[in-house]
Amino acid sequence: MTPLPSAIGHLPSPPFPVSAAPCPKSRQGRQTILSQHLETLADMPGAMPKLRDLVLQFAIRGSLVPQDPKDEPAIELASRALSAAKQIAEEHNLKLPTPEFPVADRDKAFPLPKGWTWAKLGNLCVKLGAGSTPLGGKRVYQRSGVKFLRSQNVWDDGLHLDDVAFISPTVHQDMESTCVQPGDVLLNITGASIGRSALVPDDFDEANVSQHVSIVRLADKALRHFIHLCIVAPDFQSRIMQVQVGVSREGLSMARLKEFVIALPPLAEQRRIVTKVEELLALCRELEARQLTARERRTRLVHSALDHLTAAKDEQDFRKQASFTLHNSSLILDSVPSLRQAILALAVEGRLVLQNPADEPANKLLVAIAAEKQRFLSDRHSGKAKPPQGDATADISHYACPPGGWIWTTLGQVSLRIHYGYTASADHASRDVRLLRITDIQNNQVDWNSVPGCAINEAEVAKYRLTAGDILIARTGGTIGKTFLVETEPPKAVFASYLIRVIPSELVSVRFLKSFLESPLYWKQLRAKSAGTGQPNVNGEALSGLAMALPPLAEQQRIVAKVDELMRWCDELEAQLTAAQTTAAHLLDATLDRAHQGEL
Repeated sequence: MTPLPSAIGHLPSPPFPVSAAPCPKSRQGRQTILSQHLETLADMPGAMPKLRDLVLQFAIRGSLVPQDPKDEPAIELASRALSAAKQIAEEHNLKLPTPEFPVADRDKAFPLPKGWTWAKLGNLCVKLGAGSTPLGGKRVYQRSGVKFLRSQNVWDDGLHLDDVAFISPTVHQDMESTCVQPGDVLLNITGASIGRSALVPDDFDEANVSQHVSIVRLADKALRHFIHLCIVAPDFQSRIMQVQVGVSREGLSMARLKEFVIALPPLAEQRRIVTKVEELLALCRELEARQLTARERRTRLVHSALDHLTAAKDEQDFRKQASFTLHNSSLILDSVPSLRQAILALAVEGRLVLQNPADEPANKLLVAIAAEKQRFLSDRHSGKAKPPQGDATADISHYACPPGGWIWTTLGQVSLRIHYGYTASADHASRDVRLLRITDIQNNQVDWNSVPGCAINEAEVAKYRLTAGDILIARTGGTIGKTFLVETEPPKAVFASYLIRVIPSELVSVRFLKSFLESPLYWKQLRAKSAGTGQPNVNGEALSGLAMALPPLAEQQRIVAKVDELMRWCDELEAQLTAAQTTAAHLLDATLDRAHQGEL
């Protein structure tokens, strides 16, 4: 066998020398890490979401831009915000903001940079409250009017208004406390989208929010961009998940939200941070778009190579095309299933091994199978012979001519019987006779110790008992077409009614038949026969009529041996690719962890 290409299993080099002594832990060092190495890190598998999180973490912890001692300390900014909030509350007879208690040491997650201060979110706001549902609910929605913002409209990158609801001006006025203003920060506080947050643009007109959205209105609107960064950063999101209330843990109370602690930088530094974040996230988007283009180009190349692979004339041509495919797949793990399908396509089309003119041709084999089936049915029916079942011919007019010695036939013609399983309820307390179900078959294997029993008499057992060499096919639902070969004699067991059993002729290699039942030719026909129904379903008659090309028995055995060899090759390739991706993921996590600690 041709050895695996040397590129397979080659692990990516770390973007930083692992053995090098770490740089001094300094904010300046952390401020340069992303700008200098973002593109290198971005090429590692699964890196982009983690890099975005890292950008935000650096931003809200003061590690993204340098501090300037000339900046006004943030304590002055926080003090003015609290005073403004109190004044507005007194003027409008509102409830005072969160009392200005000192921030507890347990809430101080990290040492603050010079000029920063800890502040509670409630002390920075003139309004922090949830919206409400208009009286009448959805019945009051209109085609136009005042926008009514719901959780599906609130996203981290801004308001998405494609499916926004509208309410009348009258309803809008009745819900005055839920009115949105330009510069507000909106935060989803319930459901699956909890934690998503959007900035309301400065040129926004008017809207109200539902009870699933809270309004964070800052005393100083100049804080809004940095506060939004804090909300979408991993630290804040983690706290939201920790303090959800209710049995279903799907709600964030305003009382809890007001107590959330924020590390507040001077206003001038906030502006520098926001500018830097926008710059780095724009670079992330550019890198992501570039990677998407590269992946699409790579995918087209792999698909083209697999098309050539499927069209290979013989095994030598196959190996040549396979080597090209693997060397140009850039270690795409998803290409291995396609490689397996290409192998099976070649196998059942007579292009995987050489033909031998000395082999007995398949047309004679088919005659012998018909005689075997006649005897089988006679024995099953006490000597009263019945016509062979499943002998319908298939339309092969659109199929290519098979190789010499092969013949087009059907699954029914090479099978002694194709029939449905036994209808019974599973009984986990009984194990005398097992009832094999679709759910018991996982990855072409069955754990017989976990298969339940069923109530069945001996006469029925004789009809449905599984033996080595049987092939089971799922006939309905999401697993339709899934197959299982009973390779060794199982415990005393029957099979459930949502399975169809194929009892192959003893003159056919059951392993070759299994290869056909996993090949593209099989799946193409199965989908065509089960299409057009709400619940995918295939019956025994349809399975009997599936067209297949039958080779001589000796060639079937050579094909099975070659398929086994190549599938082991795929297994080894898949294992190496998985190991490479796992190692790369661990390397990325270790690199980012070092970045968090300021060691890079």
